[in-house]
Amino acid sequence: MARPTWQGHLKLSLVTCPVALYKATSAAHDVHFHLVHPKTHNRIKMVTVDPELGEVPRSELVKGYEFKKGQYVLLDKKDIDSVKLESTRTIDIQEFVPLDSIDRIYWDEPYYLFPSGKTGIEAFGVIRQAMLTQERVALGRLVVSTRERVCAIEPRGEAMLLTTLRAHDEVLAMEDVGGNIKVPRPDRQMLDIAAKIIEQQAGAFDPSHFTDRYEEALRALIAEKRKGRPVRVSEPDEDAGDGKVINLMDALRRSLGGHGDDGKKPAGKHLQAHGRARRAPSRKRASKPRPRRKAA
Repeated sequence: MARPTWQGHLKLSLVTCPVALYKATSAAHDVHFHLVHPKTHNRIKMVTVDPELGEVPRSELVKGYEFKKGQYVLLDKKDIDSVKLESTRTIDIQEFVPLDSIDRIYWDEPYYLFPSGKTGIEAFGVIRQAMLTQERVALGRLVVSTRERVCAIEPRGEAMLLTTLRAHDEVLAMEDVGGNIKVPRPDRQMLDIAAKIIEQQAGAFDPSHFTDRYEEALRALIAEKRKGRPVRVSEPDEDAGDGKVINLMDALRRSLGGHGDDGKKPAGKHLQAHGRARRAPSRKRASKPRPRRKAA
């Protein structure tokens, strides 16, 4: 059984129930590195150094907020703990909204929300079932890692899924990132070919098809190095593009033909995701996002 990230109470008006929060994702399978000296193969130790005192114990250090260059307000653990918010121990449901009314760009980190113990499990079930029946998502506030976050709660199986939401000032406007661009009106014939390519490659989302190829390549490299084999430099992908200007219509026709005359995808070919793609944010009213899959 995993250890909960947070424990407290879920509160709806005068109804409360004890709950526990668990991370819904894991980085345990990621490749992690340490700094090692190549001659000794010893792992490098990081030391805390004061410019005047030299090396100092980490236990003596406190947090400092720089309000002016070189000037800090010092805060120790007692100071931090003195900031008491209701959301440090209670998730207070403030309102209910339709799931598809939350722009996908605001969704952040997911957690599983379970009832904690048998006390209050009936109240948990009532809140969960009411949201499922009304097809609504609860919005509340939660303190995670000393920071208060707005969160969305939705039914998921016999429990609930709590996802922290990004604050409005965390989301960058699209024009602030890429500037104002004007996309030319597509040629009708090109658009028809592109639509056929999309139709040929259409399918249901299967997360097992999406693997991190970079992580896999790193693990393969590590395995080769452990065996003492020399590292082979990969040849660049000829189809990756080299900045040369190509004829768009030819590229579309070749892409369409690449799936065969029967319009089917090559056998055994699976889609893979290299890293995580991010969309460019916008403060302007975005088109209505597709709703996330509803809980079972």
